[in-house]
This record gives sequence, C-alpha cells and structure tokens, in this order.
Amino acid sequence: MITSKFTKAHLAHLPTPFELMPNMTKKFKGPNLYIKRDDATGLAFGGNKVRQLEYYVGHAMDLNADALLTTGAVQSNHVRQTVAAARKMGWHVEVQLEHRVDTHAKEYSESGNPYLNKLMGAVIHNFDVGEDELGADKAMYDRAEELKVQGYNPYVIPLSATDKTPWGSLGYVECIEELCQQASESETQIDAIILGSGSANTHAGVLAGLIALNMNIPVYGFCVRRDKAAQTERVEIKTRKVLTLLGIDENKLTSGMVMCADWVLAPGYGLPSSEVVDAIHTTAFEEGILLDPTYTGKAMAGMLGMIKEGKFNDNDNVVFLHTGGTPSLFGYPELVAGK
Repeated sequence: MITSKFTKAHLAHLPTPFELMPNMTKKFKGPNLYIKRDDATGLAFGGNKVRQLEYYVGHAMDLNADALLTTGAVQSNHVRQTVAAARKMGWHVEVQLEHRVDTHAKEYSESGNPYLNKLMGAVIHNFDVGEDELGADKAMYDRAEELKVQGYNPYVIPLSATDKTPWGSLGYVECIEELCQQASESETQIDAIILGSGSANTHAGVLAGLIALNMNIPVYGFCVRRDKAAQTERVEIKTRKVLTLLGIDENKLTSGMVMCADWVLAPGYGLPSSEVVDAIHTTAFEEGILLDPTYTGKAMAGMLGMIKEGKFNDNDNVVFLHTGGTPSLFGYPELVAGK
C-alpha cells in the first residue's frame, strides 16, 4: 500500500462499494455512471472524512495525543466525524461551529450534524465569523493551549490550507489505490472521476494517488465554497504537499491536472441552487442514493451538467465519488417542500 509507512487509526469500514448506477445511466443516455460509496465508511453515518481522520488520528497517536479539536460549519460533516473518531479512541473532544450559512432556521442549527455532535457529548464552541479560516483555526489552537493547562495533550485538525501538513489527504491516496483495484477486478476502465472540492483534502489525495500509480485519469472537482481560481490554487498547494509526504517529486503535478469548476457554487456555501435540488431529487428517485446540499448535491449537478453538454462519450466510464453528508439533509426541510 502506498501509504503503509504512515501510522493509521482503523476507523472506517473498508473497502467501500464501487458499483454502477444503472438507472441514472439509462436516464441520461450518456456515459456509464459509476459510484464510489464513501458515504458507506461507517462511523456515525460515515463519509469521506472518516478516511481522512484515520491519518489525522494516526498522526495524533504518534504525538501521544488524548484530545481532538477542530472547526467547521454548523452542519459540518467533518466536525461530526471528528467527534465520532475521538469517541472511538476514548479521547476528549471539542469542536467549533462557524456561522457560514445565512440562516437562523431551527432545523439547520439543531438537527442533523449539530444534533449528533450533542448526542456524542462533544464540547461545542461557536465562532460567529463564517469566512475566516485563519481566525477559526487560531481559536482552536488557543483553546488547545488552555487544555494543556488542564493536563490534556490536544491535537488540532486545522481548516486553513497552506501552512499545515494535509495528513487527511493520505486517506484518499489509499482510496484511489482501492478504487483502481476494484476497477481492475471488474474489468472497468475509469475515464473520469467527479467529486466535490471544498477543503481540498479529498481532491488533493485523489490526484496524488493517481500520480503515485501513474494513472492518467482526469479528475473534475466542483467548487462548494470558493471560486475556481482560489480552489485551483488550494488544490495545487495541497497536492504538492501530499506528493512530498509520499516522497514523490511534486513537479509531477503538471499544468492542467487540477480542474475545478465553480458554476454550481451559487448562491454560496451550503445554499443549493435549483440545479442542485434537482440533482438531489433525481439521484434519490432513480437510485435510492442520498446526496447533501453542500457537497455531493453540487458535485452531482456538475456531473449531470457535463453529461448534458456532451463532455463525455457514450462508452466512457465516469465515477462519482460520494463523500457522504447524509445527516445534513435533516437541516434542509425545504428540499421536500411541496413534494
């Protein structure tokens, strides 16, 4: 395994399924549509962050940590899965919820992920600013210093992109190795990978994994928080860091390999457009697969848009990476209003 030299906590149910979406394939009369079910990683409803946390927690284990701290939006899947990981490890856990989405709806603030965080007994802090990654991280590092005084050895999982090692991306280097093995066993040639691109840990890990395996598969990332230029830079920075971690020349990430699109981003983070709502409804109706409004719904809307524009050949095999997010659906009752 490419990542075998790194310490890993065993938190996920692996391997996750790789399967055809037959009804979606038939409906859109285009490429063969496959799905990598990383919503099925287990650990408190699962999702992509479980793979990432295996390596963050592994690094924390190397440092003899006994507490986890992180920050994210009110409906953050990462926050929920961090709490679950800490509970599985028997560690103390504190999380910070940022006011990123302009809503005061009770369902958004109290159901879904926030409910689960409380159920698992996390210490919860609030951060009123929605677009200040460095400030949000600093608040958690400051809290870590207070916990040290209390006798804990805390480990902070940061949000910002440029100055920290993206240990979590190693989980998606491993995922790509797993996916390529599954594709080989089923004699499926993968022609494209589609994913939502937010923190960029998943996107960077996928690209680094493909580079490590010398696989020339295009990866299309749909922006969920930043515009195309900002997200492209973020993915490039993190991918180079992951390649360096793996002992691979970072210059193997060449011009044009990072492909981000931001046309599904509007009206903003955590706010679904009509195209995203349609993608969520269509996937649920056709396949019984649940997507969320913040990440996977936007990525699916992006993939369906590419199909409608004729970006793929009919015989292409396109893989949608389902990164989870199911609990956040309960924070958006308006998605089924009038249904």
